[in-house]
Amino acid sequence: MSSQGIRATISDVAKAAKTGKTSVSRYLNGEQHLLSDDLKQRIEQAIQRLNYRPSQMARSLKGGQTRLIGMIIADITNPYSVDVLRGVEEACRVQGFTLLVCNTNNEINQEQHYLELLSSYRVEGLVVNAVGMREEALSKLQQSLLPMVLIDRKIPDFSCDMVGLDNHCAATEATRHLIEQGFEAVMFLSEPLGLVNTRLERLHAFQNTMAECPELIACHAEVVLNKGELLDQVLSQFCHQHRGMRKAVMSANGALTLQVARSLRRLGLNWGSDIGLLGFDELEWAELAGAGITTLKQPTYQIGYAALELLVNRIQGDAQPTVEQKYPGELIVRGSTLR
Repeated sequence: MSSQGIRATISDVAKAAKTGKTSVSRYLNGEQHLLSDDLKQRIEQAIQRLNYRPSQMARSLKGGQTRLIGMIIADITNPYSVDVLRGVEEACRVQGFTLLVCNTNNEINQEQHYLELLSSYRVEGLVVNAVGMREEALSKLQQSLLPMVLIDRKIPDFSCDMVGLDNHCAATEATRHLIEQGFEAVMFLSEPLGLVNTRLERLHAFQNTMAECPELIACHAEVVLNKGELLDQVLSQFCHQHRGMRKAVMSANGALTLQVARSLRRLGLNWGSDIGLLGFDELEWAELAGAGITTLKQPTYQIGYAALELLVNRIQGDAQPTVEQKYPGELIVRGSTLR
């Protein structure tokens, strides 16, 4: 590198070695057997003198491989997404790929922008963490011809690999725990269901398990995240309608569990004594809040790691039928659901 700090180019090396760029390229690409010993020595000395570092991006593009993976996240503030990202990033490091992360912040127009951006960088595949992503945004992903793996949810009528939680088993286990703890009225609370298979599968498992005990009351309500007044009304009405009964709320994800906890505080209700509370996704503060909140922990890191491994297999030419890799959850029982 020159004293002005300007990065040396392959042309600079060729000039210093008194040869052409083709010979330097052959040297860099391992075709040194095509060069004379004298020429190889001149090129090597020029590279060392100029402190030349070839552009890995340029070399990858010339070879048809960039070793880049794109990851699209709907909401990077979601703790679930952060843990999944850690798994994807570690797997990229092990596999020799570089990860480019795009956070859409749940803005639909950003989906198309980032797809075009990642395509311009010639990423070799996409990992899509679809938590919270709306149908309009997901439909845009179907237009991409890149190898792709979805995390957490499927796209209707789109054949694509998916990695996530075994929602049926997890929701069944969580519901049975509430039944065993003597709760008589249980409400499954979720964001609007839409076509989100994750929410639908958890709801159906909850309803089927509660139906095994017809004497119990099973309710379901949908609320938009961050609509505090509406959530207060839903919870207040649930408690009023089932006065005198042991009641519990099952929250469909971690972001909603936080809002439920805030709402219960506003209503002057204590989880663990006045009402039971169980939430999907483990939260760092769950063990510290009041009597502690029971959670259904997902193996988020493992899910992210497995998604990248699956994607790399597709990039390398695996043409097997699409798969769904489902992982079991872990019920972490705390004071919010104990007798």
